[in-house]
Parts: sequence; structure tokens; C-alpha cells
Amino acid sequence: MTDEIQKKRAQVVSKLISAFGGIVALNRPIDAATASELTKTFLECVVAPSCDAEAQEILAKKSNVRVLTLPDLSSGPKDTVKAIAGGFLVQASDDVIADTSQWQVVTERQPTPDELAELLFAWKVCKHVKSNAIVVTSDRTTLGVGAGQMNRVGSVKIALEQAQEKAKGATLASDGFFPFDDSVKTAAAAGITAIVQPGGSVRDKDSIKAANQLGLVMVLTGVRHFLH
Repeated sequence: MTDEIQKKRAQVVSKLISAFGGIVALNRPIDAATASELTKTFLECVVAPSCDAEAQEILAKKSNVRVLTLPDLSSGPKDTVKAIAGGFLVQASDDVIADTSQWQVVTERQPTPDELAELLFAWKVCKHVKSNAIVVTSDRTTLGVGAGQMNRVGSVKIALEQAQEKAKGATLASDGFFPFDDSVKTAAAAGITAIVQPGGSVRDKDSIKAANQLGLVMVLTGVRHFLH
């Protein structure tokens, strides 16, 4: 097998990762242009507040696509219930609305308005990721997600591996504090320029110091996400 054939096969395989059984959820009505984009990949389910007539016709041409319309996607249960040995665990839902005016910039470099908006976007996405959660974003687009790992640095590495070269100049959100500065250094080495995290570690000063030395923006929210 030639190197060129191997390269083409690798490109095809990379495009097929997680290509089957896809689900897309939207917080806006589906119009014709959006429906056309959705038909370019294999999906089994699309969820949105509504779907106009032209969009319905376009999606109907795709076999085995289910379109679910849920008018109110903003509300949810106030409490979550988990079954555990001997009973149930009831927890308040993570429904706190992020307020950037309450955030604390702890680094010498201050975020630009666009960086702050990007940090807010990353923080919102991170809310919906299983802890330990790390999210890498740029231009209001999720580039990498590290979820459910036994340690935070493991989630950081997974998210950065997914983002690859796009991590340069990107933003990173962590649902919990950094117990050490290793994750900050790993993120900076990959090109991350701004980090948002709740803070609260006895070693916060180590992470802040590393961010200052590396020229990063670091913002503390004072509120932790913790999805299980």
C-alpha cells in the first residue's frame, strides 16, 4: 500500500469517526438553509423548537431521520434524581445564569470584550459536560471536549487533542478548579490564550502565577459546574 493511499484512507476514516447515529439539537427554528446543511451528514434525530414547511420537505427526503419539535427547550427540572444503593440522591439543578459582571479577572492581562464573550460561551458549554469537564472553544464554536475523566489534566489533554491546531488562540473552560498548575501549562503549550474556571482551590495562586508567566487571561466565576 502506497503512502498516498494510506493518507487518503486515514482522511476517510477520520471523517467517519462518530458519523453514525448522530443527533443535533437546535435552540432556534429549522429553516430551509439549516435543513440543507443537516442533510449533508448522516443523522438519526434532529431536535428544535419548530421546523418550517420547506425545511420539513428537505428533511423528509432523508431516510430514517426523526425530527422532534419541542417548543420550550429552555426550561428543565428544578431537581435531579439519581438512584443509589439504598435510595435516591436529589440534587438542585445547575440552573444559575452566568453573570460576567460577577466574575473576577485574576491575571495581569485583562480580557477583551470579545474574549470575555468567548469565555462566557465556553463556560455555558462546559455546564453540559460530564465532570471532570474541559471545553475548548473559538469563534463561538466547540473545538474539543474532555469529559468524565478521573483527573482534570486528563480531560485537558483530551480536549486539546480534539482541538489540535485550532487550539492556538482558543479559549478553555473548566467546570472545576485546577488543583495544580499543570493543566494551565499544558493549555498554554497548545496555544490557549484565555481560561475560565470557578476557582476555590488552595493552590489557586499557583495556577494564577502560571497564567501570568505565560501571558494568559484567567477568569474565576466563583460558581462551579458539576454534572454527573
